[in-house]
Amino acid sequence: MTYREGAYVVDTRSGALGHVMGSAGPRVQVRPPGGGQEQEWEAPADALRLATRREREAAGIRAAASASPVNCGDCTTLEAERRRAVAGGDEDAIVDATVAVRSHFRTAHLLPAVHTS
Repeated sequence: MTYREGAYVVDTRSGALGHVMGSAGPRVQVRPPGGGQEQEWEAPADALRLATRREREAAGIRAAASASPVNCGDCTTLEAERRRAVAGGDEDAIVDATVAVRSHFRTAHLLPAVHTS
């Protein structure tokens, strides 16, 4: 089975919850929620299953709140990081995460693309 980018899955080999970042042939690139590219791993598609709501919530991911309004995996990941910062109460981390969410949204979804000829 193939999973769309942004889906939360569980690697049945380890039990690790991850966020689908993409795929290459039969392999799927998965990243832990809030994790960076250096924490990404590959898994065969048949070793993955969709994460349940309970598993997502246990990882601090709320479906409606963390979903991207433009179906962007990066938006979802950044918002999850912001929510973790809020839950942790570190004001500097909250500001940094909020700036990251807004900056990404502005540059990826609002600013027109610059075309050079």
